[in-house]
Amino acid sequence: MILFVTGLCLTCSRRLLFCERPEPLPYALSGDKAIICLNPSPSDSYAVALQAIGWVLSDQQRAERLLALTGMTPDMLRNGLSDPAILGAVLDFLSNNEADLVAAASALDISPQALIAARENLT
Repeated sequence: MILFVTGLCLTCSRRLLFCERPEPLPYALSGDKAIICLNPSPSDSYAVALQAIGWVLSDQQRAERLLALTGMTPDMLRNGLSDPAILGAVLDFLSNNEADLVAAASALDISPQALIAARENLT
């Protein structure tokens, strides 16, 4: 299981997402924790995709549906946090369900179009 915990950035007081991940990510600060500020620029496709993953995984039923529909395992998702194909699959999952797309966009305080644009920019 992927562990996600939220907190506040000590620099900018924005919400943060912490995920267990030994592989370096563009947003990792140190050690085995990837630390992603949850208010990145909408043009930062990787950050938007990581936000979307956090939102999807915040609900167990939605997370199970993601895994079932994409064919991913929790390990595949965990190990693919820096893989544009995995990130794109999560954004495709949202794009294919309008209710989820709109809810994710609202929760992340970005437009649905920004989620779709992030998907397009990952390829």
